[in-house]
Amino acid sequence: MPSAPHRPSLWRFWLFLVVCSGILWLGGMNARAIIGNDLLKPGTLEFEEFLSPMTEREIFRLLSLTSLLVIGSYTVLLISSILFLFSSPYSMKEHGWLMMSAILFFVFVPVEVFTMYLDGKMIYQEFFTTADNDVFRELFARRMGALKGAPIVALLCYYTIIGLVVFQPFRKKRESP
Repeated sequence: MPSAPHRPSLWRFWLFLVVCSGILWLGGMNARAIIGNDLLKPGTLEFEEFLSPMTEREIFRLLSLTSLLVIGSYTVLLISSILFLFSSPYSMKEHGWLMMSAILFFVFVPVEVFTMYLDGKMIYQEFFTTADNDVFRELFARRMGALKGAPIVALLCYYTIIGLVVFQPFRKKRESP
């Protein structure tokens, strides 16, 4: 009796998108943090005085470009992670690591949406207006002080998700009959 042709599971495609967009998103967030760090005095939210206006403008342009990557990859990550959870053969009841990862990711969606809103304003100012550095400084300061550190806590949770996925704790073992 011939076996049925092998069809790839759709959940694997969603998982592939989750992994790829997650890498781009976290990488873009780290790149944006490194770029933005050049604008501030170490350990403060005060702008460096020694930067020329043209240098500062270029840093804001790079922040806008990396924000485009971050917003796009986060959107793909959010949609593909929802579709992965619905189509996955893994039960959250049996795979506690998956449930914890989902909770840590989805609890910070409002934080990410708000910070993306601020990033979107910076992108708009960069590509569709002729705003000066003062406008970008104000937007950058609002972004850095947004939600009193919740984006930093979110970032730490996202790195925790990586550890949960790698080590897969809280996994129920199936009982044999």
